[in-house]
Amino acid sequence: MLHKPPAKRTGPRVIAVRPSPSDRRKGLVRIGPVTVPAALGRGGVTAFKREGDGGTPRATMAVLSGFRRGGMLTPDGAGLALQRVSCRDGWCDAPGHGAYNRPVRLPFPASHETLVRNDLLYDFGFVLDWNIRSRRRGIGSAIFLHVARPGFPPTQGCIALSRRDMLRIMPLLRRGTIIRVQ
Repeated sequence: MLHKPPAKRTGPRVIAVRPSPSDRRKGLVRIGPVTVPAALGRGGVTAFKREGDGGTPRATMAVLSGFRRGGMLTPDGAGLALQRVSCRDGWCDAPGHGAYNRPVRLPFPASHETLVRNDLLYDFGFVLDWNIRSRRRGIGSAIFLHVARPGFPPTQGCIALSRRDMLRIMPLLRRGTIIRVQ
């Protein structure tokens, strides 16, 4: 009888995010049998996302890619390759610019977010497919899964986990993993 090796663990295909019953700017993220706290946008979860509203989009979004701050070691077993970002990397959030909701090189003439920050929020981040594959101006940009500030204060529309929880789930994240915000 031939021995068949065990199937490779790929992690959950869907990660569910729902607002906390006590604070719409905080959330609960369910990853398989585990539920962890998260910070959501200052506008809570919204079905009508607009640029600058601070809302986390109610949507089903695929993980497209990941990034890490230059100088940070990628944890062993990370589920996908993390692109190293430097002080020259940004993300355009200017709806009128042709590079809207795209990575850009700094300096950049239009409004943008810098991917290397003095805080720890973008030590590790994952780009979610909100308004990227089928891009429309003004419905929101730079929706990431990233590290939260202590105490989970609201984000600008992203989903943020504690550094500890982010490191725990990173091996489960693959390109195409679904983040479903309810």
